[in-house]
Order: sequence, then structure tokens, then C-alpha cells
Amino acid sequence: MAHVKRNYPRLQQAFVDSVGPKAMQEFGLENPHQLPKLMKIVVNAGIGKYLDNQKLKPEIREQFVSNFQTITGQRPVMLKAKKAVAQFRVREGMPSAFMVTLRRDRMWHFMDRLINLAIPRIKDFRGVKDKSFDKGGSYSMGLTEQAVWPEINMANATITHGMHITFVFENSNPKMSRFVLAELGMPFVKPEERKKKS
Repeated sequence: MAHVKRNYPRLQQAFVDSVGPKAMQEFGLENPHQLPKLMKIVVNAGIGKYLDNQKLKPEIREQFVSNFQTITGQRPVMLKAKKAVAQFRVREGMPSAFMVTLRRDRMWHFMDRLINLAIPRIKDFRGVKDKSFDKGGSYSMGLTEQAVWPEINMANATITHGMHITFVFENSNPKMSRFVLAELGMPFVKPEERKKKS
């Protein structure tokens, strides 16, 4: 039986063809198994400010679910608060956020659309911060509103909400993950822009 060549999503193909080999050279890696591996992308949005007497109105819930499905291609799960936090008037078991975990092809397609369609639509955009890496090389960033996604029609929106996006890497560190993300097109803030800000 003939071996069928798998068609990878565009950014995954770029990683296989050019970004991976470049990273191996850059960090002196001898084996492709030593390369950083993007395992999943987690997207979540807090819903605390939309709660009315500890409850989320059905129409607001529907809007969040619909937005997440449109943006990620996946239905989100609703998270509930694990413990009470008095100063935020959060009770245990209250709805707290919607979340989606993307893996494999869906993850790569989402990342492609984020970098090439959504981020360029951010007003007065100067680059995403490059300081939000944890020790294992996972990277977090935020979007302030869903309007940056071209597939969202704000004429039908009754709420605006941001989202928090985490790229979860394995086998990595901040330097390696930053290199890989930048090579894949993540528009990190330029050093000269950073100097201007400070």
C-alpha cells in the first residue's frame, strides 16, 4: 500500500521544514527530539463581571459559547471557582471562566489565524510582550476584545470580552520558545520599541 503523505497545517509545516532546523542550529541541538514541542494552546475568558447574583444569564452564556466556537472551532467548557475569594465576591462553585484547549491541527490553525489575522487588527499595535514566559518556556498573552477576530461580527455582540491565550511548550525554556514563536511569525515587541516605552 502506498504511503500517503500527510498535509500539515501551514505553520506546522514551516516548523518541520525551516524553523526546527534553524532552532537546532541556534541552540546546538544534535537531535530533532531535543526541539521544543508546542503541545497545546489554552484559551480562556473570565466571566466574573457578567455574573448577576452569582448567575450567568443564558444569553450571555450563549454569546461566550458562540464566540469561542467561532474563534477556535471548539465548544468551550465553563469553569467554576474552586474556592471562595471574599474581596472579589467569588463563592465556591460560581461560574468563573470559559476555556478551550486546542491540540494538533486545530491548535496550529488557531495560531496561524491569531498571528496573521487577529493580531494585525489590534489598534496602535507595537508588538506583543516577550516577558510572559514561564521557566518551562510556555508563553501567555492577552487580547482585550474579541473584535480583533475577523470572523466575529460585532454588530451582533451584546458584550465585549478579552481572552487569555497560553502556548504550552514541552522540552523548552523561555529562550527556545521565544525563538520558535518569533520564527513562526509572532510579532514580539522590537528592542527599540521597548526602549522608547521605558
